[in-house]
Amino acid sequence: MRNAECDGAGPGQPNIGPVTPIRVMIVVTDLEVGGAPLHLLRLVRHLPRERYCIKIVSLAPEGPVAADLRDAGVETAACGARSAADLRALVRLTHMVRQWRPDILHGLLFHANLAVRLVAPLAGVPVGRVVCEIHTVEIERPWHLRLDKLTIGLCRVELGISEAVVRHLRHRAHIPPHRLAVVEGGIELEPLMSAKPISRAEIGVPDDVPMLLWVGRLDPVKGFEELIAALAQLRARRDIRLVLVGDGDYRPTVEALIARHGVDEQVMLLGARRDVPALMAAADIFVFPSYTEGLPTVLLEAMASGIPIVTTDVAGCRDIVTHGQTGLIVPPRNAKALATAIETILDEPDRAGRLVETARRLVRERHGQTAVADRYDRLYRSILDP
Repeated sequence: MRNAECDGAGPGQPNIGPVTPIRVMIVVTDLEVGGAPLHLLRLVRHLPRERYCIKIVSLAPEGPVAADLRDAGVETAACGARSAADLRALVRLTHMVRQWRPDILHGLLFHANLAVRLVAPLAGVPVGRVVCEIHTVEIERPWHLRLDKLTIGLCRVELGISEAVVRHLRHRAHIPPHRLAVVEGGIELEPLMSAKPISRAEIGVPDDVPMLLWVGRLDPVKGFEELIAALAQLRARRDIRLVLVGDGDYRPTVEALIARHGVDEQVMLLGARRDVPALMAAADIFVFPSYTEGLPTVLLEAMASGIPIVTTDVAGCRDIVTHGQTGLIVPPRNAKALATAIETILDEPDRAGRLVETARRLVRERHGQTAVADRYDRLYRSILDP
């Protein structure tokens, strides 16, 4: 995906020949370590290099994933928005789009979607060349859905990363079906399937103690209240550890929950890490008690890593995990049910092994990153097909 090859026509002159690549500018809300930016990194690594020239623009100041994108040969830029109301970022984005002249303008996540819809007509990009994408079943901010509905006519199609996301947009935001499409996300399989476990001593977990793992962005919808309460229940019956990997503004609340339940010695709050495959290889159970999701990539990663999964019966999670076949599903906001499911996995290793085997087979068949890139490739080419 070398940008030295990115010479050629702009909008109105589609670069679909064998010589000049298709120019796709993808605008994302931020490039912090998280599900959407990492999904983007995997995608650009697998799109056909001879066919595409990609530029990634972050609305927010540049985040750490930008360096990984540049290492993959992709040009990046940042608008430096300091808040959702920073109109200067829209001015900078308009200038970038006019200067770079993409064949396709692709927004990723709510704020980026709104930005590309507003900027495209100012920068000369036809509505038929604007793609938007959503990764979350939004329940916390209903005004997002209202704005989505009001501006949907400014893009050609809105992609949902799962069936649950598209259903939510159809029924709650009332987006017309012809404006919606599902393009499921995926993962890099090989690094997860071949990872060697980290030494538990490095993270303060004894080898003979069950290790629960959670990975993601610290956020109010991730179910930490129930997760920490479930750990406190389990600790009364057995020695156990919980490893939390990730960071975010919700960290002080998580730390307060840990202190309130008196499980400081049982919880390892590691912050953001780059060795997640090795941590997954060392874990006994992956626990993910979210209240809402889109298509949580981390569940796919846990399935590929061969860890038994306990998650919640909410949109996104139940699109991936089937109860009793590829993991155990419990009601959301129910600490007792969560603790019981964790004990079931620990006490029934044969059942856990069957769950792992089925989950690994499913993720290989449906969610390898090459298959995902093929789906985006077909979408982009259909947009430019006269």
